[in-house]
Amino acid sequence: MVDFTPVLIGGDIGIYALAREFYEAFAKTSICLSGGAIGAITKSAYCEVRPLKSGSAADVITALKEVEEAVPAGKLVIMANTDGHARLISRSRDVLGERWVVPFPDVKVIDRVSDKVNFARICEKLDIATPHTEVVDFSGADSANFAVPATKLRFPVVAKTAVGADYDEVSFPGKKKIYFVDSQAELDELWAQLARAGYRSTFVVQELIPGDNTQMRSITAYVDSAGRVTMLGSARVLLEDHLPTMIGNPVAMITEPFPQLWEDAKKFLTQTGYRGFANFDVKIDPRDGRALFFEINPRIGRNSYYMAAGGVNPMEPMIYDLVEGRTLKQRTVEKEVLYSLVPFPLLLHYVSDKQLRGRLWRLLRDRKVADPTLSRLEPSLGRRLLLHGQRLNQYRKFAKYYPKATQTSY
Repeated sequence: MVDFTPVLIGGDIGIYALAREFYEAFAKTSICLSGGAIGAITKSAYCEVRPLKSGSAADVITALKEVEEAVPAGKLVIMANTDGHARLISRSRDVLGERWVVPFPDVKVIDRVSDKVNFARICEKLDIATPHTEVVDFSGADSANFAVPATKLRFPVVAKTAVGADYDEVSFPGKKKIYFVDSQAELDELWAQLARAGYRSTFVVQELIPGDNTQMRSITAYVDSAGRVTMLGSARVLLEDHLPTMIGNPVAMITEPFPQLWEDAKKFLTQTGYRGFANFDVKIDPRDGRALFFEINPRIGRNSYYMAAGGVNPMEPMIYDLVEGRTLKQRTVEKEVLYSLVPFPLLLHYVSDKQLRGRLWRLLRDRKVADPTLSRLEPSLGRRLLLHGQRLNQYRKFAKYYPKATQTSY
């Protein structure tokens, strides 16, 4: 096998999951570049943490060049899990050079598909359903005459950035990843906040699709260098994070095949010339059973370990493709596993559907439960105690931000 070293940018749970996947598949320790990695990483046997001065393009490239000098032989496989880093890595291919393996799409493809406005247009052409959407353009927000017309959608509505990388660059009090808005006055105040903060990209307003978190689906795919979709997996979301800056990120899921969603995802990926990892957010509308595609993340996603827990380690098809130059048959996740970052009693508190609760108890009884942060190969007692405390802290966090389950999960 061709020698390689994984190089990961970031320091959150998603990065730890990637390091674990590399270790479990290839017995490789990852170099993790981070300015503030979580304890699960700093105390991990899977990670060698090196400082990253900041997330700026210049500092990231400098850190990567330092890694290249320190690792004299073999390929360097770079992974990251934010839209901004995905875009930075993609556009820096030529700067990085031939030793670097970049499992991300071309930056032009990233810009085209990750913009939620363009995403909806592409889906419409491919007969893939999406929520009703309005677009708000802040490029003219410096003008004294700037004003956003009232929405024509019925409240409550959902408001969120159309371009995640642009939204990451602004900061203001009360900033959230997604906004659930109950009135026009509340929406107008959000527009004013964004304008004052210097946001000059686009936002979208969408109809709020009924149903709680259990109506959400996650799809993860890998497209090889020849354009073949060689990995597909999916999961039924049970509960999402409700911390304002993290809302929408699943914290508990059951792996489950959804063949029609897979076909829609494949159609999107092949028609757009996509390469590398992709993650789709989909919601099932309980009113008519339609699957509505919300967005594509141009990266593997924070919860990639549900794929490995379901029997398909996502690092394998990527390494065999980009490092080994091998062609693989398509791998799909068929195994049922409960993937969870929260304690089981807390999860049960938010899952009311009797059939789903029955599945949870059965998976617990059969020991088909996976937490990406908990590994038998991690020897550190301090790390285990830290993670135990963090799991207990989930009770406090949910009590503060989402104390009681609702029909819409907000």
